[in-house]
Parts: sequence; C-alpha cells; structure tokens
Amino acid sequence: MRLLPVVALTMAFPAVALASDPHSYAQPDAVLVTHLDLDLKLDFDKRALAGNATLKLDWKDAKAKDLVLDTRDLKIARVEALDASGKATPLKFVLAPRDKELGSKLTVEAPAHPASVRIAYATVPEASGLQWLTPEQTASKKQPFMFSQSESIHARSWVPLQDSPAIRITYDAHISAPKDVRVVMSAINDAKHPLDGDFSFDQPHPIPSYLLAIAAGDIAVKETGPRSAVYAEPGVVDKAAHEFEDTEKLIETTEKLYGPYAWGRYDILVLPPSFPFGGMENPNMTFATPTVLVGDKSLVSLVSHELAHSWSGNLVTNAAWRDGWLNEGFTTYVQGRITEAVYGKALADEEALLSARELQKTIGHMPPNAQKLTPDPRGTDADDALSSVAYDKGSWFLRTLEQRFGRDIFDAYLKGYFAHFAFQSIDTDTMFAYLKTNLLDKYPGKMSEAEARAWIWQPGIPKDAPLPSSPRFDSIDKQREAFLAGTLDAAKLDAKSWNTQEWMYFLDRLPDVTPLARIKAIDAAWHLTGTPNAEIGMRWYAHAIAAGDKDVWTAAAEHMTRIGRLYLTTPVYRAFARTPEGLAFAKQTYAKAKSGYHPMTQRAVERILAGTSKKK
Repeated sequence: MRLLPVVALTMAFPAVALASDPHSYAQPDAVLVTHLDLDLKLDFDKRALAGNATLKLDWKDAKAKDLVLDTRDLKIARVEALDASGKATPLKFVLAPRDKELGSKLTVEAPAHPASVRIAYATVPEASGLQWLTPEQTASKKQPFMFSQSESIHARSWVPLQDSPAIRITYDAHISAPKDVRVVMSAINDAKHPLDGDFSFDQPHPIPSYLLAIAAGDIAVKETGPRSAVYAEPGVVDKAAHEFEDTEKLIETTEKLYGPYAWGRYDILVLPPSFPFGGMENPNMTFATPTVLVGDKSLVSLVSHELAHSWSGNLVTNAAWRDGWLNEGFTTYVQGRITEAVYGKALADEEALLSARELQKTIGHMPPNAQKLTPDPRGTDADDALSSVAYDKGSWFLRTLEQRFGRDIFDAYLKGYFAHFAFQSIDTDTMFAYLKTNLLDKYPGKMSEAEARAWIWQPGIPKDAPLPSSPRFDSIDKQREAFLAGTLDAAKLDAKSWNTQEWMYFLDRLPDVTPLARIKAIDAAWHLTGTPNAEIGMRWYAHAIAAGDKDVWTAAAEHMTRIGRLYLTTPVYRAFARTPEGLAFAKQTYAKAKSGYHPMTQRAVERILAGTSKKK
C-alpha cells in the first residue's frame, strides 16, 4: 500500500552536498541510487539471504563511467544492466579488497548509463548486520530467528548499495521464507498476512540505508491501537502488548506537538535478548529490546524515544555520522516532551537529570574532540561516532533553547523545522543556518549566535546550562549521603516507593568504589542481586564488583549471559576486567555467552577483554 507524504517539502535551505560521507565509498555526485527492489530467499540452514537487488539510478555526471557501491563480505555472482523492457546485459565489475571498517568497494563499469542495474548476490553467515539465532537462543525454543541491525554502516553487509545517511531511497521487497515463519521489514506490515513463506513489502518514503531492516522467526502479533501493534515471540507478545498499550496515546501526543505522523503505522517488534541496542527506530516498525518489559511501564520511555525518531532521524536525518546529534539529541529532547505529556513532568525531569548528571561525570574524561556535538570525524569509525554527547548534550542544548525562547516559540520553531526538512538528510551547518534565521535572529536578545555555536562546536558543557529540579532526587541525595556516612541504615532508606529512575539515580551517584560493607548492607536490605530489572542490575553489579563483593559474581554472569544489549552488558564486563581475577572470570563467562551475542556485542566485549576498549 502506498502512502503519500503528509508533510510538505520546501527547499529554501539546500540539503547537504552528497559526496561528503567519509564512511562510504559511494559517489552520489556521479550517480545516485533512488530506489531499491529486493528479491531474496531467506535460508536458515545456510544462515544467508540470497537473490537480487535491483537499483534504479539517476546519473548526475554525463562523464561518469562507473557505479560505485558499498558492500561488506557479500558474494557477488553477477551484475547486469536492465533496459526499459527488462532485458539484461552483463556488466563488468570489480570487488576491491576488504577494508576492516568500510568493507569492499564494488565498482561497476556502466559507461552507457543504464536506468537500472541488477546485482545477484548472497550474504555470509557472519554478516555484520544480520544475526541468526538457533531455536535454543529464542524464547519459544521452536524456530530459528533472524534480525538485522543496519545502523550505522551495516546495511552494506546484506544489501549492495550506497550506504550513507545522506542518500535516501524508496524500496520494495519480496522475501521467500520457510512456511510458518513470519517476515517483517521496515515498511508497512500486514498483521494478518498468512505464514505461507511469500512476503512482499513497500516503503514509499525515501529513507537512508541504515533504516533498512528485516526480521523473521516465530513471531506473533497483538494489536495495541488503530495504527499500532506489537510483534514478538508467542510467549512474550501478551506481556509486550500490556507494556506498550499506551502507544496510540504517545503517537497522538507527538502529533499535537510536532505535526502529523508521516509513516502510516507504528508497530513494535520485541526481539530476542541478543539485540544489541535498546531500540532501533526502523520506519513503521521499531525493533526493541525485551529488557524494557519490566511490567510497570517504567522503561517505556524507550518507545517514546524510538517514536520520536519518526520526526527527528527518520523524517529529518543526519547526513553523516559526525552529525549524529541531529538524530539523537533532537530525539532525546522530543522523548522528554512526550514523557512529560503522557507520564508527568516529574518523570521527565528525573530522566533529564539522570542523563545530565551522568554526562557531567563523564564528559571531562573524554578527548576534547569527543566533547563536541559535531566532532572532527577523522579517526572515528561510524559505530563509535554516537556517544552520550550526541544524546545528552544535544538534548540539553535544545532544553536550553526552550528555556531561553519560551516553550510556545520553541515548539513552533521545532514543528517548522521538521516540516521544512522532511524526508531530507542535512548536516549541522544546514541546521544552524535555519536556526539562526528562524530563531536566533527572529527573536533577538534571547541567545547570541556565539552562545549557540559554543554549544555545538566547543568541548564541554556551558557553565550556565540549565538543569531541571527534582525534589525526589534531592531527597535521595540526602539519604545517600547519610547512608555513606553511616548515620542512616540501608533498611531505613525510603526506597520502597522508589521507581526505576530513582534507583538508577541512587546507584549512579555512589562512589566509583563503594566500601564493601555499604554494598553488603544495601543488598541485605533491598535484595538487588538477581533483580529482573536490567537497568538496576547493570548498575548494581558494576558497583558490587568494584567493591570486591564476590557473592554477586554468579548473578552478574547470569545478567551478562541473559542480556545482549551493549549498554546493559559492557559496563559489567568493564567492572570485572579491572582486576586479574575478575578478568579471568569475565573471559569464562564470555566463552559461554558469546554464541548468544550479536556480532556488535561480541566485538565490544572482546575489546574490553583485550584491554583496548574506549569507554564512551
């Protein structure tokens, strides 16, 4: 089903030049891919996708002779030019040696400038953007499972294309799969589709390649609203539907703030525990971690975040990964506004304070370049380009703009920004030109251009950066101080009423190495070891290990084995890796857990165990 864009496009501020991405071989100034047609067979036994990718081309340079594409570990069988009637003519091609980060440049000789080329290829079992799970690695234990993670530059490991966020394409797909397997993609999905092994998809909106997504397995569906549903393994779907039952309310809230939802449906796929991120904002279908399913909706801000990406990120996209704050900083700000409107200002303020306090604690330990919202990209691979600075400093800057200009003015500005740049990829310079004209200059005296530039292009956090207040957090600060001083027993902490965020805040601001007796007292009173809440567990185990509490090691290993989400797993590995005995234990745990981890998680953990990890 084709959906027409509901947001008008304007071009007063030109989008960024297309040839500026250091993480892509593509030469879009010579020829631009505008549409992708996939016809693939999904083979669980071979752990591979195989078939054809047909690329529609817009030749920009009359003198260009080659089409250059990004690939990683793809097996290319042949490349053909297609004429208007569909007649195929073989084309010569060269697949360059593999670069560790960028993969292999695919150069296709095409001096006749065909309108389309068709590439026959297959993926390899180790494709960095795909994970293949055995039945034993799933919740149902009945069928294998496969899912993709294309961000940042992993789409090239399962599709040959111009793999840059500056380049947007529409796509169609036909996927053949075993019967009884459901296939979903980052397009409109039909909840009532028969499990007949024959699936077709259409994404009519131009999206960057990192938003290409596919998953397949034993997937059930439960509707949560008129334009939303939860997809998950059968044993998980009811719990997920309950946790995400407010989805329609979240969509309506965001529409009131920032304009119509442009994508038609908003579905959520809850993946197996090996998914390396909290969520991935794939259009029409967010891919989500099961670690948010704690039963009390305390972590549904993840849905607010991924939904917010439907405006900031999916609709208006960073043109290169060094501009990632345009996706994540804007989205984190919008997430807070959604949370405030639906769940209350107190919770939104707590979440903003959590991120701000953590950034204050860590940013001074980062290299100056990494402290900038738009860092120099040299020496930074695409997966490392996004850090807490993009999310937390970026959203802090936007909260500062809101405070200076007033919420009504800033809301109108942001709504206009999303409409103005809809379905475009832009860089920070383009964003700043729009900001200067439509906010800074339009309402003089609120914030100077120099102040705004300092937020974006200078390291650190401005001294006058505003913080929300939280009486609950203030009380927790006093209780923590008294507890550490020995004047308040752990059992007397007013923690029975603490929500997840308040426990996170209490643990986040404990000393890096808390006295062992204090750690033991907390556990005796509140039984944090073995907690099913992974946000609390990650913080607790890191503190307990640092304090020398070997009694938590078994539970910590279970946490590390059960959860493949990078953010919730790597801090525990880092805590173990600080001592020789802990490092040995972490290596033993990893040997058992490795097969259940996504390739991204494997690489991150192996860097920690090898002593080469860079803490973000």
